[in-house]
Amino acid sequence: MSIDPKQLHRLSAAILSDTLDSLGLMQQAMQPFMRPLDDTVVLAGRARTGLYMPVYAAPAAGENPYEVEIALVDDLRAGEVAVLACDGPTERIAPWGELLSTASRARGAAGCVTDGLVRDVKQIRAMGFAVFCGGIGPLDTKGRARMVERDVPVRCAGVLVRPGDLVFGDVDGVVVVPREAEDEVLRRALEKVTGEDHTRDALARGERLADVFARLGIL
Repeated sequence: MSIDPKQLHRLSAAILSDTLDSLGLMQQAMQPFMRPLDDTVVLAGRARTGLYMPVYAAPAAGENPYEVEIALVDDLRAGEVAVLACDGPTERIAPWGELLSTASRARGAAGCVTDGLVRDVKQIRAMGFAVFCGGIGPLDTKGRARMVERDVPVRCAGVLVRPGDLVFGDVDGVVVVPREAEDEVLRRALEKVTGEDHTRDALARGERLADVFARLGIL
């Protein structure tokens, strides 16, 4: 289905995670070390993936160590999210920074998710580009890591991400909705939002939690 931004921004990572759990998809939330550079941002878009591997020597003369990375960023489309799998936040791999954020934003991309490190944090925050990462560090990837494949299934912060999957992130974390389950997940999640609104209203009126849960079944 096409993504309606107005509907998506009614949702949250927690609601989507609960909905995925209800469908037996219980491994879709990225590990809790994944944090936004700005707690106020909400990220939603389709995954474009990149797979990194460590290297232990400087590139040969004339070799471009950023070739695959550049190709991915230059090919980003509006609403897409760069998902960069680095096998966790080691001290060696910081694949994202200000310039990639600038290029991605110019193409209308929704943001970046990486379980590696991010640098140029002050500049990225200033431009308001949505980035979720495993940590912050100043190191360039040159001579330390390189993207070896793009637009392939990857495992990022413990979650299998395939190109085209829906990626959603907010201050609670990052969840991935598989493309084949997306329609059902979004339908149920939006229903849950409405149910939680009713639950919140009842609790605010002073009704007992046990009574509200017995009536609405939402907690």
